[in-house]
Amino acid sequence: MIRILDLFFALFGLILLWPILVIVWILGWFDTGSPVFTQTRVGSKKKPFTLIKFRTMPVDTKSVATHLVGATSVTKLGGFLRKTKLDELPQLINVVKGEMSLVGPRPCLFNQTELIEEREKRGVFSVRPGITGLAQVNEIDMSTPVKLAEWDQKMIETLTTKLYFTYIFQTVLGKGAGDRV
Repeated sequence: MIRILDLFFALFGLILLWPILVIVWILGWFDTGSPVFTQTRVGSKKKPFTLIKFRTMPVDTKSVATHLVGATSVTKLGGFLRKTKLDELPQLINVVKGEMSLVGPRPCLFNQTELIEEREKRGVFSVRPGITGLAQVNEIDMSTPVKLAEWDQKMIETLTTKLYFTYIFQTVLGKGAGDRV
């Protein structure tokens, strides 16, 4: 059921929001010269996939977890995109491709070994990673791996259709601050 909702809402979102995607892409071109950011992330069953986002930092920024990068690395446009969560919109493509869900644990990097170990213990890799979820709307990010893995497990064990929509609406309405820098 969740996959059908994901596919429907991701396609609907891409069709409805394409003008915003184009505008952000153009602004990003002027901001960094490369508006789209791709990065290999850990997916369901620990399978790698390429995450797509709008770039919020300069092209030469080191590929590490966001909380390990200095706040000065975020461009002015990037700060706005992060605050409004518009940087996440291209991930709707990942959802359509079946690599992600709208709701699920945020996908981590393969070099975040402590988080991977904690998630593995708790069965978090049994589901598709998501654009948002319980941890994100409660401002828990990857800087606290044990706590994040615990909240991811809690979300997986309690996720209902009602909570699926709750997390999406909370995210759209601005609950949660995103990853710390």
